[in-house]
Amino acid sequence: MINEPDYQLERDSFGRLVFTAADGERHGGVVPVRAFPIDAPDAGIALVDAHGHELAWIDRLSELPAALRILVEAELSSREFMPVISRIVAVSSYATPSTWTVHTDHGETALVLKGEEDIRRLAGSALLITDGNSVHYLIRDRRALDLTSRKILDRFL
Repeated sequence: MINEPDYQLERDSFGRLVFTAADGERHGGVVPVRAFPIDAPDAGIALVDAHGHELAWIDRLSELPAALRILVEAELSSREFMPVISRIVAVSSYATPSTWTVHTDHGETALVLKGEEDIRRLAGSALLITDGNSVHYLIRDRRALDLTSRKILDRFL
């Protein structure tokens, strides 16, 4: 069910989000922030002002009218970058630091793993890998990886 919010959201001439409350009060520089970016990326999103104060809460993106949902999703995608690894092609060494060649949802890339502590276990069989440039890579389900990828990954876990 789509709920009509009691606020408006639009872009200003600089491309920043502007929130207009039901009483007409306007707030510029608004950003959406996910409460659970990995476990529930489409649920629990706060719209916060430039000072970090929450202006509105979105239970589920799917409950927003299409135009508002598109604005929020576009802003989230421009602020968040977390490639999802679908395959580990090769590693330069099984000792760290090592360079990994991986396939992601953004294409093939190389990342540098500084240490095993840069691989964090998440809920279920998900993993979060932080490379030497502090870019976070997500493996949604390590059990769903191909056999070669799982073998490489097991050497580091």
